[in-house]
Amino acid sequence: MEENSMIYGLELQARALTPQYGEGNDVCFFIATNSLKPTNQLHLLQYDEEQATIQSKIFEHALGEVWKLNSCPHDSRLLASVYNVQKGAQVLSQAALLTLPKDDLTASNEPIKSEYIPWAQVEVLDTASLGDRVKTIEFHPSQEQTIACVAGNKLAIMQRAEASTRVVAETSNSSSSGAKNLSPFTTGKWSHHHQGHQFLLLHDTSVRAYDVRDTQHCAWSIDDSHGQLVRDLDCNPNKQCHLVTGGDDGCIKVWDCRMVKSPVFERSDHSHWVWSVRFNTFHDQLILSSSSDCKVLLTCAGSVSSEALSTDSIEGSSSVPQERHKVLSDGLLHAFEQHEDSVYCAEWSNVDPWIFASLSYDGRVIISKVPKQYKYQIIL
Repeated sequence: MEENSMIYGLELQARALTPQYGEGNDVCFFIATNSLKPTNQLHLLQYDEEQATIQSKIFEHALGEVWKLNSCPHDSRLLASVYNVQKGAQVLSQAALLTLPKDDLTASNEPIKSEYIPWAQVEVLDTASLGDRVKTIEFHPSQEQTIACVAGNKLAIMQRAEASTRVVAETSNSSSSGAKNLSPFTTGKWSHHHQGHQFLLLHDTSVRAYDVRDTQHCAWSIDDSHGQLVRDLDCNPNKQCHLVTGGDDGCIKVWDCRMVKSPVFERSDHSHWVWSVRFNTFHDQLILSSSSDCKVLLTCAGSVSSEALSTDSIEGSSSVPQERHKVLSDGLLHAFEQHEDSVYCAEWSNVDPWIFASLSYDGRVIISKVPKQYKYQIIL
């Protein structure tokens, strides 16, 4: 067992995990099950480091098996779920916005009539015009009423207040790439920069950035970013133009979107598909990745991080205090190998820079910490 890590087990299979954003100092994560059985569940986990405990609140996800969860950065009670539902012989992917009850309601003395805590609100999104394969719902980083929906071969921007949906990007066989572009988008994310106007999409082996103010306006693209399908990406919140990708070739790559011919950092330490890649939002030299090789890897990309930039920029300046965060050497720092099945998600806590959670398909959630030796090298 890794130092100070804790395990939380689900009865059902699972592949959706997200940290809880919003106000608060508690380390919290949402997880949801991915089972064909009638009743799927969503668990809100709260980790107490001092007491070394995990407390959970359990909600019913009656809509279907959950494939993707995202927490709203503006409202800690709101999250988006992408789930499958069976209609006849067809399996459709749909999306809903789920609102947790207020704390004073869940803490009241009124008996709950079910084993599950009831939702305050469940709003099924109207995605019928976008097709039947919703991939993700992404909350805008600064505009509370704006969400993006990636569905099939379309990217749509939804304005919740106006109940409007506008398609801003679509792949079709009319492009120069021909039939290759018939394949759907894999997933996508808002850029943390560019005034919130760019949305990044993964398509086959490429990464594309679309300016959502126009239709079909591709601001930049990285073609053949990986030798096989690119599965996940994350933007560096502290360094403009930098993003990390992970793909079926087992590689993680850091890119500068101003120089897309080759990555600025690359590692191939996984032996199977990479399902999740995340920058540490506090110390972006630390990158977390998870794979179907059953491993979670902690990698350092210090040479291309914002911390390296800030250290370089103050050299020779006596008027500015010395940067206290040290940059570690590039490379694999640590392999976490407690999982026994494919690890579909690994997410940093948005409260504590040294804590993260990982989820494997067998329903095992492990809350782990960055090894102390690396933590102290960075902060001391």
